[in-house]
Amino acid sequence: MKIGLSYSRCVRDIVDGRVNIDDVLIIIARTDFDPHDDNQWNSIWVSYHDSYGLSNPEWRNYPPEDEDRFRSVSIELWETGRLHQPRKFGARAQRMPYYWLETVLPTDELDRFPSLKSAWENFQVVAGLTNTKLDRNH
Repeated sequence: MKIGLSYSRCVRDIVDGRVNIDDVLIIIARTDFDPHDDNQWNSIWVSYHDSYGLSNPEWRNYPPEDEDRFRSVSIELWETGRLHQPRKFGARAQRMPYYWLETVLPTDELDRFPSLKSAWENFQVVAGLTNTKLDRNH
């Protein structure tokens, strides 16, 4: 399972097929928008697609007709509860040079640390609520 730390770069990786959307637990974004809202979506698209946008133009090299692909991925993440936007709650995260974290916990580690085991069980509940497929071998 993957945890993303950059909305624009993570969505780009999903659109490009480098990351399967089913492998994404959550993306913790620095954004504050609803992909269903046409005005808010237009602002996001311009910010990441156009070189004069307010953000890093991560989507600059994609033709305008790819906009629907980016929006569809964004909507799926939103609707499945996998797009977390702390800015909606007043938090201001920094842009990180890395943007994917892997989440794998070996069983022996879980058995040695009760608090870790509890956190893992809570993670599994959240993953189940978001229709996230888990590899039960880990």
